[in-house]
Amino acid sequence: MAQQVYTLLVQVGRSADDGLPKGATGAGLLCYASGKDEAEAVRETVAILKQAGMAPLDVTGYGTLAEREAEGAEIGEEDRELMARALDENAVIIAQMEPFFDEED
Repeated sequence: MAQQVYTLLVQVGRSADDGLPKGATGAGLLCYASGKDEAEAVRETVAILKQAGMAPLDVTGYGTLAEREAEGAEIGEEDRELMARALDENAVIIAQMEPFFDEED
C-alpha cells in the first residue's frame, strides 16, 4: 500500500524539556504525518514527539487530504505544501502549535 499523509491533532501534556511556554499546561499540535495507514501515522507521530521530549496524551485523526476534501474541508496552499513535504520526506510535520493555559479567575 502506498504512503499517504494523514492530518492528526495531538494533545500533549507537560514534560521537563518539551519547549512549551512557561505557564502552559500542554498544547495542541496539528500534524501532517505519512504512513501506510492512519494507525502507522499515529504511531510514528507519537514516537517522534516522545523523542522530542514531549508527552503525547491523545491523538485525533482527521483522515487524508482526499477524505478531508470529500467532507468539504477547505485546505490552503501552505497546508498542501506541508502535506506534500511530509509525503516526500516520509516525515511528521508540525503545522501548528497552540499552547494551553489554565484560565485564571
